Amino acid sequence: MNKLQLVAHRGYPDHFPENTLLGIMAAIRAGARFVEVDIQLSADEVPVLLHDRTIQRVCGVKGVVHHMSFAELRRLHPSEYERFGYRFSQVRIPSLAEFRELLESHPGVTAFIELKRSSTEHFGPTVVLNRVMRELESVAQQVVIISFSFDVLLTARNQEVENLGAIIQKWSQRKDAILRQVRPGYVICEVGVLPRWGKLRVPGAKLMVYEIADARLAFRLAARGVNLIESFAIGEMFEQLELLEGAE
Repeated sequence: MNKLQLVAHRGYPDHFPENTLLGIMAAIRAGARFVEVDIQLSADEVPVLLHDRTIQRVCGVKGVVHHMSFAELRRLHPSEYERFGYRFSQVRIPSLAEFRELLESHPGVTAFIELKRSSTEHFGPTVVLNRVMRELESVAQQVVIISFSFDVLLTARNQEVENLGAIIQKWSQRKDAILRQVRPGYVICEVGVLPRWGKLRVPGAKLMVYEIADARLAFRLAARGVNLIESFAIGEMFEQLELLEGAE
């Protein structure tokens, strides 16, 4: 069975607002050595940590990320009021530069950086990659650039970005010709994409699966070939895995 690694999906969203430094630090304190975050560009091309194209869900106000300047975004609070009320009313949207500083202070942590299609389609992949990689230069060995867009990943490979991960929406996509050019070190998919039976193999790459909150399922997937499991409940998953391992 593969050695199973857990990835903190957007930080620790079960208990903290997603893609915030507060949630990411909580995940690291819980034991995470792999984290996943989402990156978009503001209107003035500053990389920020946000998942959705709009800010409605996390900030409670209307707006499109790439229509707003970084200064405008920083005045907002991604506190996810509908889930947490006023508990996190002072958190702010982090810049990628702030996240890089966090990685610099935690050299044992690897970050999966998802480039969101809303930004790559609006600004173009080259602009997004240039802005992101410039910010991440000092922690390049701790970073894996991931995307649903194989064209974006091919652009990254042609720019000699070393660590790449392809997010697939169908299991058959792992064999796409363009991926042979990208040569991703990771292939990533939602658990529902996986075939129901049999070994799960992606030649030349590690397989990462999301979204899992059940340690028994994680163990079964590891036995089939999955290497990494993404979870919103990173602390609880560590606790469940420890109990299951102790019971063996």
